[in-house]
Amino acid sequence: MSAVTGVAAHRREEEPMKALVYHGPGEKSWETVADPKPMDPTDIVVQIDTTTICGTDLHILKGDVPTVEPGRILGHEAVGTVVAVGTAVSGLKVDDRVIVPAITSCGRCAYCKRGMPSHCQATGGIGWIFGHLIDGTQAEYARVPFAETSVHKVPDGVTDQQVLFLTDILPTGYEVGVRNGRVKPGDVVVVVGAGPVGLAAIQTAGLAGAATVVAVDVADSRLEHAVRFGADHVLNSAGGNVEELIASLTDDGLGADVAIEAVGIPETFDLCTRVVRPGGVVANIGVHGHPTTLHLEDLWINNVTITTGLVDGTTVPMLMKLVRSGKIAGDLFGTHEFALDDMLSAYDTFADAGANNALKVVIRR
Repeated sequence: MSAVTGVAAHRREEEPMKALVYHGPGEKSWETVADPKPMDPTDIVVQIDTTTICGTDLHILKGDVPTVEPGRILGHEAVGTVVAVGTAVSGLKVDDRVIVPAITSCGRCAYCKRGMPSHCQATGGIGWIFGHLIDGTQAEYARVPFAETSVHKVPDGVTDQQVLFLTDILPTGYEVGVRNGRVKPGDVVVVVGAGPVGLAAIQTAGLAGAATVVAVDVADSRLEHAVRFGADHVLNSAGGNVEELIASLTDDGLGADVAIEAVGIPETFDLCTRVVRPGGVVANIGVHGHPTTLHLEDLWINNVTITTGLVDGTTVPMLMKLVRSGKIAGDLFGTHEFALDDMLSAYDTFADAGANNALKVVIRR
Protein backbone atom coordinates (compact mmCIF):
# COMPACT_ATOMS: atom_id res chain seq x y z
CA MET A 1 0.00 0.00 0.00
CA SER A 2 1.38 3.40 -0.85
CA ALA A 3 1.61 6.17 1.71
CA VAL A 4 -0.65 8.37 -0.37
CA THR A 5 -3.41 5.74 -0.44
CA GLY A 6 -3.05 4.91 3.26
CA VAL A 7 -2.96 8.48 4.48
CA ALA A 8 -5.77 9.66 2.23
CA ALA A 9 -7.99 6.97 3.72
CA HIS A 10 -7.64 8.63 7.13
CA ARG A 11 -8.08 12.29 6.18
CA ARG A 12 -9.26 14.47 3.34
CA GLU A 13 -6.58 15.07 0.74
CA GLU A 14 -7.12 18.83 0.82
CA GLU A 15 -5.98 18.96 4.48
CA PRO A 16 -2.16 19.26 4.37
CA MET A 17 -0.05 17.52 6.97
CA LYS A 18 1.35 19.70 9.75
CA ALA A 19 4.49 19.12 11.83
CA LEU A 20 6.81 20.80 14.33
CA VAL A 21 9.90 21.73 12.30
CA TYR A 22 13.31 22.71 13.65
CA HIS A 23 14.95 25.64 11.85
CA GLY A 24 18.17 25.98 13.78
CA PRO A 25 18.95 26.97 17.40
CA GLY A 26 16.01 28.76 18.97
CA GLU A 27 13.83 28.45 15.86
CA LYS A 28 10.85 26.16 15.34
CA SER A 29 7.46 26.34 13.64
CA TRP A 30 4.24 24.39 13.24
CA GLU A 31 3.95 24.23 9.47
CA THR A 32 2.78 22.33 6.41
CA VAL A 33 5.15 19.60 5.23
CA ALA A 34 5.13 16.77 2.71
CA ASP A 35 3.32 13.56 3.60
CA PRO A 36 5.62 10.68 4.61
CA LYS A 37 5.58 7.45 2.66
CA PRO A 38 7.33 4.09 2.94
CA MET A 39 10.84 4.41 1.52
CA ASP A 40 12.02 0.87 2.23
CA PRO A 41 10.11 -2.44 2.23
CA THR A 42 10.30 -2.70 6.04
CA ASP A 43 8.77 0.78 6.62
CA ILE A 44 5.31 1.69 7.81
CA VAL A 45 3.54 5.04 8.07
CA VAL A 46 1.75 5.81 11.31
CA GLN A 47 -0.94 8.38 12.00
CA ILE A 48 0.18 10.07 15.20
CA ASP A 49 -2.67 9.92 17.70
CA THR A 50 -0.76 10.95 20.84
CA THR A 51 2.75 12.31 21.28
CA THR A 52 4.82 14.29 23.78
CA ILE A 53 7.92 16.46 24.18
CA CYS A 54 11.23 15.34 25.67
CA GLY A 55 13.97 17.31 27.37
CA THR A 56 16.16 16.22 24.47
CA ASP A 57 13.95 18.28 22.15
CA LEU A 58 14.72 21.33 24.26
CA HIS A 59 18.44 20.54 24.04
CA ILE A 60 18.10 20.38 20.24
CA LEU A 61 16.45 23.79 20.21
CA LYS A 62 19.33 25.17 22.27
CA GLY A 63 21.76 23.94 19.63
CA ASP A 64 23.21 21.23 21.88
CA VAL A 65 22.73 18.45 19.29
CA PRO A 66 24.48 19.66 16.11
CA THR A 67 23.68 16.42 14.24
CA VAL A 68 20.06 17.61 14.00
CA GLU A 69 19.80 19.59 10.79
CA PRO A 70 17.45 22.53 10.12
CA GLY A 71 14.26 21.30 8.48
CA ARG A 72 14.01 18.24 10.70
CA ILE A 73 10.65 17.31 12.24
CA LEU A 74 11.25 16.80 15.96
CA GLY A 75 9.88 14.19 18.38
CA HIS A 76 10.66 10.57 19.21
CA GLU A 77 7.71 9.30 21.29
CA ALA A 78 4.25 8.42 20.02
CA VAL A 79 1.19 6.20 20.02
CA GLY A 80 -0.43 5.88 16.64
CA THR A 81 -2.41 3.96 14.04
CA VAL A 82 -0.81 2.22 11.08
CA VAL A 83 -2.01 3.76 7.80
CA ALA A 84 0.47 2.31 5.28
CA VAL A 85 2.85 -0.67 5.20
CA GLY A 86 5.90 -1.54 3.13
CA THR A 87 5.98 -4.60 0.92
CA ALA A 88 8.10 -6.66 3.35
CA VAL A 89 5.86 -5.99 6.37
CA SER A 90 3.69 -8.98 7.26
CA GLY A 91 3.22 -8.75 11.02
CA LEU A 92 1.55 -5.33 10.99
CA LYS A 93 -1.47 -4.10 9.07
CA VAL A 94 -3.42 -0.93 8.47
CA ASP A 95 -5.44 0.14 11.53
CA ASP A 96 -3.14 -1.62 14.02
CA ARG A 97 -2.57 0.54 17.11
CA VAL A 98 1.12 0.76 18.02
CA ILE A 99 3.59 2.61 20.19
CA VAL A 100 6.54 4.12 18.36
CA PRO A 101 9.55 4.02 20.72
CA ALA A 102 12.51 6.37 20.78
CA ILE A 103 14.86 3.54 19.76
CA THR A 104 14.71 1.92 16.33
CA SER A 105 16.02 -1.64 15.93
CA CYS A 106 16.86 -3.47 12.71
CA GLY A 107 16.81 -6.73 14.69
CA ARG A 108 19.65 -8.18 12.63
CA CYS A 109 22.94 -6.39 13.38
CA ALA A 110 25.35 -7.54 16.09
CA TYR A 111 24.21 -4.90 18.57
CA CYS A 112 20.51 -5.59 18.10
CA LYS A 113 21.14 -9.30 18.54
CA ARG A 114 22.94 -8.67 21.83
CA GLY A 115 20.04 -6.56 23.10
CA MET A 116 21.64 -3.16 22.49
CA PRO A 117 19.61 -1.53 19.71
CA SER A 118 20.72 1.83 21.07
CA HIS A 119 23.77 1.16 18.89
CA CYS A 120 21.94 -0.37 15.90
CA GLN A 121 24.42 -0.45 13.05
CA ALA A 122 21.74 -0.31 10.36
CA THR A 123 20.67 3.13 11.61
CA GLY A 124 24.15 4.61 11.71
CA GLY A 125 25.36 3.23 15.03
CA ILE A 126 22.66 4.87 17.14
CA GLY A 127 19.10 3.69 17.66
CA TRP A 128 17.74 7.16 18.40
CA ILE A 129 16.96 8.41 14.90
CA PHE A 130 13.45 9.96 15.19
CA GLY A 131 13.68 13.73 15.42
CA HIS A 132 17.44 13.33 15.14
CA LEU A 133 18.60 11.72 11.91
CA ILE A 134 15.16 11.29 10.32
CA ASP A 135 11.85 13.12 10.72
CA GLY A 136 10.13 12.47 14.02
CA THR A 137 6.77 12.08 15.68
CA GLN A 138 5.62 15.63 16.46
CA ALA A 139 3.51 15.56 13.35
CA GLU A 140 0.25 14.24 11.98
CA TYR A 141 2.02 11.27 10.36
CA ALA A 142 5.45 9.66 10.59
CA ARG A 143 7.47 7.11 8.64
CA VAL A 144 8.78 4.29 10.83
CA PRO A 145 11.78 2.26 9.57
CA PHE A 146 12.32 -1.40 10.56
CA ALA A 147 8.76 -1.37 11.80
CA GLU A 148 8.28 -5.01 12.76
CA THR A 149 11.33 -5.03 15.05
CA SER A 150 10.79 -1.52 16.43
CA VAL A 151 7.13 -0.78 17.20
CA HIS A 152 4.91 -2.62 19.69
CA LYS A 153 1.22 -3.35 19.28
CA VAL A 154 -0.93 -1.77 21.98
CA PRO A 155 -3.15 -4.28 23.81
CA ASP A 156 -6.85 -3.68 24.20
CA GLY A 157 -8.02 -2.07 27.39
CA VAL A 158 -5.29 0.55 27.85
CA THR A 159 -5.34 4.23 26.92
CA ASP A 160 -2.78 6.09 24.84
CA GLN A 161 -1.64 8.00 27.92
CA GLN A 162 -1.01 4.78 29.86
CA VAL A 163 1.43 3.50 27.23
CA LEU A 164 2.80 6.75 25.77
CA PHE A 165 5.66 6.97 28.24
CA LEU A 166 6.82 3.43 27.48
CA THR A 167 8.37 5.02 24.41
CA ASP A 168 11.24 6.59 26.37
CA ILE A 169 11.22 7.64 30.02
CA LEU A 170 9.83 4.47 31.65
CA PRO A 171 12.32 2.06 30.04
CA THR A 172 15.08 4.64 30.55
CA GLY A 173 14.42 4.89 34.28
CA TYR A 174 14.18 1.12 34.60
CA GLU A 175 16.94 -0.05 32.26
CA VAL A 176 19.58 2.62 32.84
CA GLY A 177 18.74 3.32 36.48
CA VAL A 178 17.27 0.29 38.22
CA ARG A 179 18.63 -2.54 36.09
CA ASN A 180 22.09 -1.08 35.42
CA GLY A 181 22.22 -0.11 39.08
CA ARG A 182 21.72 -3.78 40.03
CA VAL A 183 18.96 -2.98 42.49
CA LYS A 184 18.12 -6.11 44.47
CA PRO A 185 15.56 -7.05 47.12
CA GLY A 186 16.02 -5.10 50.34
CA ASP A 187 18.15 -2.31 48.86
CA VAL A 188 18.05 1.34 49.84
CA VAL A 189 17.87 3.29 46.58
CA VAL A 190 18.50 7.03 46.34
CA VAL A 191 17.31 8.83 43.19
CA VAL A 192 18.86 12.27 42.76
CA GLY A 193 16.60 14.28 40.48
CA ALA A 194 12.81 13.90 40.56
CA GLY A 195 12.12 14.95 37.00
CA PRO A 196 10.27 12.58 34.65
CA VAL A 197 13.14 10.11 34.21
CA GLY A 198 13.98 10.14 37.91
CA LEU A 199 10.32 9.52 38.68
CA ALA A 200 10.39 6.57 36.27
CA ALA A 201 13.30 5.12 38.24
CA ILE A 202 11.41 5.70 41.50
CA GLN A 203 8.27 4.04 40.14
CA THR A 204 10.13 0.96 38.83
CA ALA A 205 12.61 0.45 41.69
CA GLY A 206 10.05 -1.71 43.45
CA LEU A 207 10.10 -4.14 40.51
CA ALA A 208 13.58 -5.19 41.64
CA GLY A 209 12.58 -5.36 45.31
CA ALA A 210 13.93 -2.08 46.70
CA ALA A 211 12.96 -1.79 50.34
CA THR A 212 13.39 1.98 50.62
CA VAL A 213 13.40 4.61 47.89
CA VAL A 214 14.63 8.12 48.67
CA ALA A 215 14.04 11.02 46.28
CA VAL A 216 16.38 14.03 46.32
CA ASP A 217 15.67 17.31 44.53
CA VAL A 218 15.85 21.07 45.04
CA ALA A 219 12.19 21.68 44.12
CA ASP A 220 9.48 20.84 46.64
CA SER A 221 6.95 20.48 43.80
CA ARG A 222 9.04 17.70 42.26
CA LEU A 223 9.35 16.00 45.64
CA GLU A 224 5.56 16.06 45.98
CA HIS A 225 5.37 14.22 42.66
CA ALA A 226 7.99 11.75 43.93
CA VAL A 227 5.68 10.71 46.77
CA ARG A 228 2.91 10.02 44.23
CA PHE A 229 5.33 7.85 42.28
CA GLY A 230 6.30 5.74 45.27
CA ALA A 231 9.18 7.44 47.11
CA ASP A 232 9.31 6.46 50.78
CA HIS A 233 11.32 9.54 51.78
CA VAL A 234 11.97 12.89 50.09
CA LEU A 235 14.87 15.25 50.77
CA ASN A 236 15.36 18.80 49.54
CA SER A 237 19.10 19.05 48.93
CA ALA A 238 18.98 22.85 49.09
CA GLY A 239 18.88 22.47 52.86
CA GLY A 240 22.19 20.59 53.02
CA ASN A 241 23.04 17.59 55.23
CA VAL A 242 21.83 15.17 52.54
CA GLU A 243 24.62 12.66 53.19
CA GLU A 244 23.86 12.51 56.92
CA LEU A 245 20.11 12.25 56.35
CA ILE A 246 20.50 9.40 53.87
CA ALA A 247 22.88 7.56 56.17
CA SER A 248 20.33 7.88 58.96
CA LEU A 249 17.74 6.09 56.80
CA THR A 250 19.88 2.93 56.61
CA ASP A 251 20.15 0.34 59.38
CA ASP A 252 23.93 0.55 59.61
CA GLY A 253 24.40 4.21 58.69
CA LEU A 254 26.60 3.38 55.69
CA GLY A 255 24.50 4.98 52.95
CA ALA A 256 22.60 3.85 49.87
CA ASP A 257 23.07 0.53 48.15
CA VAL A 258 22.32 2.22 44.84
CA ALA A 259 22.45 5.92 43.97
CA ILE A 260 20.77 6.88 40.68
CA GLU A 261 21.79 10.17 39.04
CA ALA A 262 18.91 11.59 36.98
CA VAL A 263 19.86 15.23 36.44
CA GLY A 264 23.04 15.41 34.38
CA ILE A 265 25.19 18.02 36.13
CA PRO A 266 28.52 17.60 37.96
CA GLU A 267 27.09 18.50 41.37
CA THR A 268 24.41 15.80 41.38
CA PHE A 269 26.78 13.12 40.08
CA ASP A 270 29.26 14.03 42.82
CA LEU A 271 26.46 13.83 45.40
CA CYS A 272 25.63 10.30 44.25
CA THR A 273 29.25 9.21 44.77
CA ARG A 274 29.14 10.59 48.31
CA VAL A 275 25.88 8.98 49.44
CA VAL A 276 26.58 5.47 48.13
CA ARG A 277 27.94 2.86 50.55
CA PRO A 278 31.12 0.80 50.10
CA GLY A 279 30.39 -1.88 47.52
CA GLY A 280 27.45 0.10 46.16
CA VAL A 281 26.54 1.25 42.66
CA VAL A 282 26.17 4.71 41.13
CA ALA A 283 23.90 4.42 38.08
CA ASN A 284 24.08 7.47 35.83
CA ILE A 285 20.98 8.27 33.77
CA GLY A 286 21.41 12.03 33.36
CA VAL A 287 22.71 13.46 30.08
CA HIS A 288 25.83 15.43 30.94
CA GLY A 289 26.87 18.43 28.90
CA HIS A 290 29.99 19.23 30.93
CA PRO A 291 32.85 17.22 32.41
CA THR A 292 32.61 16.11 36.02
CA THR A 293 35.34 15.25 38.48
CA LEU A 294 35.65 11.55 39.20
CA HIS A 295 37.16 11.08 42.66
CA LEU A 296 38.86 7.76 42.03
CA GLU A 297 41.09 8.42 45.02
CA ASP A 298 38.02 7.75 47.17
CA LEU A 299 35.91 5.48 45.01
CA TRP A 300 38.42 2.70 44.30
CA ILE A 301 39.03 1.83 47.93
CA ASN A 302 35.28 1.73 48.57
CA ASN A 303 34.65 -0.72 45.71
CA VAL A 304 32.07 1.61 44.14
CA THR A 305 30.77 0.62 40.73
CA ILE A 306 29.72 3.33 38.26
CA THR A 307 27.41 2.52 35.36
CA THR A 308 26.29 4.59 32.39
CA GLY A 309 24.11 3.73 29.44
CA LEU A 310 21.55 4.52 26.80
CA VAL A 311 18.02 3.17 26.82
CA ASP A 312 17.51 0.16 24.55
CA GLY A 313 13.79 -0.35 25.04
CA THR A 314 14.17 -4.13 25.29
CA THR A 315 12.02 -4.12 28.44
CA VAL A 316 9.03 -2.40 26.81
CA PRO A 317 6.99 -5.64 26.38
CA MET A 318 7.46 -6.49 30.06
CA LEU A 319 6.66 -2.95 31.19
CA MET A 320 3.59 -2.95 28.91
CA LYS A 321 2.23 -5.97 30.78
CA LEU A 322 2.74 -4.19 34.10
CA VAL A 323 0.98 -1.08 32.80
CA ARG A 324 -1.92 -3.19 31.59
CA SER A 325 -2.21 -4.98 34.94
CA GLY A 326 -2.08 -1.71 36.87
CA LYS A 327 1.28 -2.45 38.53
CA ILE A 328 2.76 0.62 36.81
CA ALA A 329 0.74 3.82 36.50
CA GLY A 330 2.15 5.18 33.26
CA ASP A 331 -0.53 7.83 32.96
CA LEU A 332 0.78 9.68 36.05
CA PHE A 333 3.54 11.30 33.99
CA GLY A 334 1.12 13.35 31.92
CA THR A 335 0.24 16.56 33.76
CA HIS A 336 -0.83 18.86 30.91
CA GLU A 337 -2.84 18.12 27.78
CA PHE A 338 -2.87 19.87 24.39
CA ALA A 339 -4.30 19.36 20.94
CA LEU A 340 -1.80 18.59 18.20
CA ASP A 341 -2.43 21.98 16.60
CA ASP A 342 -1.43 23.59 19.91
CA MET A 343 2.08 22.14 19.70
CA LEU A 344 3.77 25.53 20.19
CA SER A 345 1.80 26.15 23.39
CA ALA A 346 2.78 22.69 24.60
CA TYR A 347 6.43 23.61 24.04
CA ASP A 348 6.00 26.84 26.01
CA THR A 349 4.52 24.93 28.94
CA PHE A 350 7.11 22.16 28.92
CA ALA A 351 10.05 24.55 28.49
CA ASP A 352 8.99 26.31 31.71
CA ALA A 353 8.10 23.10 33.55
CA GLY A 354 9.07 24.45 36.96
CA ALA A 355 6.73 27.43 36.82
CA ASN A 356 3.93 25.27 35.40
CA ASN A 357 4.53 22.28 37.70
CA ALA A 358 4.69 20.17 34.54
CA LEU A 359 6.11 16.68 34.19
CA LYS A 360 5.22 15.57 30.65
CA VAL A 361 2.75 17.12 28.24
CA VAL A 362 0.26 14.88 26.43
CA ILE A 363 -0.43 16.05 22.88
CA ARG A 364 -3.45 14.47 21.20
CA ARG A 365 -4.68 14.45 17.64
